[in-house]
Amino acid sequence: MSNPTQSVRPLNPPAVSPRVLWTAVSAVTLLLLLAYLVAFDQGAVSQSGMYLHELMHDGRHLLGVPCH
Repeated sequence: MSNPTQSVRPLNPPAVSPRVLWTAVSAVTLLLLLAYLVAFDQGAVSQSGMYLHELMHDGRHLLGVPCH
């Protein structure tokens, strides 16, 4: 049994360093940009050549995103 007179200390979450936070935000931003380019772009941004367009088109088929 626990002693009822013991004080309960609140749990303090560990501090997150700015470098870890910056890395996480950058990674999420990059992944969201990549997901947009592959799933929803349809050539609006990737018009720099047919190679990039076809790469994204094949990526849509690979991920099962409808594109036609």
